[in-house]
Amino acid sequence: MRVLLVEDDVQIGQSLLRGLHDAGYSVDWVRDGTAGSSAMAATQYTVVLLDLGLPGMGGIELLRQARATGNRVPVLILTAQDNLDVRVEGLDVGADDYLLKPFQLPELLARIRAVLRRKAGYAVSRLGNDKMNLDLDKRMLTFNDVCAVLSAREFALMHALLERPGTIFSRSQLEDRLYSWGKEVESNALDVLIHAVRKKFGASVIRNVRGLGWTVTLEHDASNRS
Repeated sequence: MRVLLVEDDVQIGQSLLRGLHDAGYSVDWVRDGTAGSSAMAATQYTVVLLDLGLPGMGGIELLRQARATGNRVPVLILTAQDNLDVRVEGLDVGADDYLLKPFQLPELLARIRAVLRRKAGYAVSRLGNDKMNLDLDKRMLTFNDVCAVLSAREFALMHALLERPGTIFSRSQLEDRLYSWGKEVESNALDVLIHAVRKKFGASVIRNVRGLGWTVTLEHDASNRS
């Protein structure tokens, strides 16, 4: 899953970058509001982690502009500003959650999972149905009664597909969701990743729509397409 981190503090940013990478996230890190606004406009992120006290455009203004343009990406505000009015304003402008600094990484990861769960409309940390579901806490995929823990990249792929079941994703769309800026992506990296998931669960876990891309279906009559 691809995360945008908008944080001007170098020490905090580097710490979060390491922690999120270790947790399996691809992260783009920018250090001012203008760069954050540009990144949100240009890239489809899974979640945005937003500091408020940014140079140039502040976090509240960045969020206000993003929501005004219809950008619905989940936004989790990270700030040291322990002020009720500021917290209320951030939530009213369109933030999905709020976390005060300093915080521990496990809480941040749990809040990210909760935000994504709410976005998908689930009460528990699981996407899908009885036929196919992805446990967001354990990173475990269940498909036709086969269960297996996924690698970080496999998890990101299945999260992207299961977040919008039935949607056909092109190669470029999936690569944008899986890889951060500056990451050199081999031309067959996505094919290798899809093959790895199919090896665990069978070819029908991810369907290929020739000439268009890939999709997953939660219907019980999914066909075995290669």
